[in-house]
Amino acid sequence: MRPTLALLLTSAIAACVPASAEDSPRVFPPYARPTLIAHRGDSGRAPEHTIPAYRLALEAGADFVEPDLQITKDGVLVCLHDTTLERTTDVESVFPGRSRTIKGREAWPVADFTLEEIRRLDAGSWKGPQFKGLRVPTFQEMIDLVRGHAGIIPETKAPEAYEGLGLDMAGLLMDALRKNGLDVPGADPKTPVVVQSFSIGSIKALRERHGCKLPILALLDEPGQVTGEAIAGLKGLVDGIAPSKNLVLKRPGLVDDAHRLGLSVTVWTFRAGAAGSSQQVREEMARFLGDLKVDAVFTDNPDQFPRR
Repeated sequence: MRPTLALLLTSAIAACVPASAEDSPRVFPPYARPTLIAHRGDSGRAPEHTIPAYRLALEAGADFVEPDLQITKDGVLVCLHDTTLERTTDVESVFPGRSRTIKGREAWPVADFTLEEIRRLDAGSWKGPQFKGLRVPTFQEMIDLVRGHAGIIPETKAPEAYEGLGLDMAGLLMDALRKNGLDVPGADPKTPVVVQSFSIGSIKALRERHGCKLPILALLDEPGQVTGEAIAGLKGLVDGIAPSKNLVLKRPGLVDDAHRLGLSVTVWTFRAGAAGSSQQVREEMARFLGDLKVDAVFTDNPDQFPRR
């Protein structure tokens, strides 16, 4: 057979053969590979949302490091999971007369304290005496540490509560990213930024009020949020969904539903304590990434991520 004719026939046959699974994207944007997100830093080995936790996450090879965001009384973004300070700081002893009763319990809201006051708190001793004296970092301090080494995936926490106090979390976030030249996709290839939120209102504010062009993930924790119809309703607003592990286990088909729409799937949260051992959490992550085909995982144990 002449070489030219053989080439034409081969090309024609190839065009008729359905694409294999290998031809499909291994992961969906904004990710380039199965992705490791350090949940609150390396919160398995150091107090969550502290500089050592972020450093350990980088040493473990995290693709992204997560800061949860809260707002101080004087309008500064700080990295803290809870809207109140008592779980992870010694605020009760430093400011004993500054509590409020919230839902029947004594609490010290972040928004009641200035940054200077929060800097006085010990944010490490709750995890162990070896961490005594650690401080609550600002979002800017987190950026300064992580930039150039990993991506940043901030979460807007309780934005509606802050809005009621006249504080615009979405606006503060975009201002901080703009100040650092990180407010558009690809601005710093070594430091990609993805935004996440449980609040659809916050996501809409980011898109519509603040012109956010960065990838955004919708965090999901209710079964009604992961029906095919519900996922389709997010198309055009977000770039991916971030359901809990339990939602994926109860309805594994949600991964295919999202991928068919071009949406990535990021799952939370993988913990050695919850799985029983480091080996088990590694295997659990491998199962979700390999068998269930999710694109990224949040984990307290980034040193256990199953790199291939």
